[in-house]
Amino acid sequence: MIALTVVLTALQGTALPLVIEFSFTKEIEDRLLAPLPVAMVAVEKMVFAAMRALVAGAVMFPVGWLVLGHVSLRTDRLYLLVLFGVLGALAGAGMGLTLGTLVQPNRINIIFTPLLFTGCSQYPWPSLDRVPWFKILTLANPLTYVSEGLRSAMVPQVHHMPTAVAAGLLAVSVVVFALTGMRGFMRRAID
Repeated sequence: MIALTVVLTALQGTALPLVIEFSFTKEIEDRLLAPLPVAMVAVEKMVFAAMRALVAGAVMFPVGWLVLGHVSLRTDRLYLLVLFGVLGALAGAGMGLTLGTLVQPNRINIIFTPLLFTGCSQYPWPSLDRVPWFKILTLANPLTYVSEGLRSAMVPQVHHMPTAVAAGLLAVSVVVFALTGMRGFMRRAID
């Protein structure tokens, strides 16, 4: 649930304001008049959405403790928790920037449902061996790598995707979505 919170908070924190700002109100024009390059406005949106997502993810620990009565946290794997939290927040913000600039405003909500069900946040990725087509489909969702990375950090005894593979593919997702989102933002902002 922490992975889901981090990624979706960053995604929504970037995508939904962009949809509004680029719509008929044109609120984005005020931000584009700032004395910095237009690309930095997009970077700022990603960074602040990622920061909010990390706070939201941190809030999930006490919520998990209240609901479950305990939260498994191993201090020897704390670096993985931080790594996947930060990469997940940046991936979510990059996805939000991409979706907020490329998807029509009336279609933005449709995107969230497939992300929820293909992100392996409620089941380990290796458990999908009996449904190979769905196992392959989940690889297109960066939430899968965040979920698997956080699972390897918090409950390493549960079967999960190899941690190095999840970290590498998540880093690639961050770069791809950030660049795609920046390109979409520049195109929409310059129009």
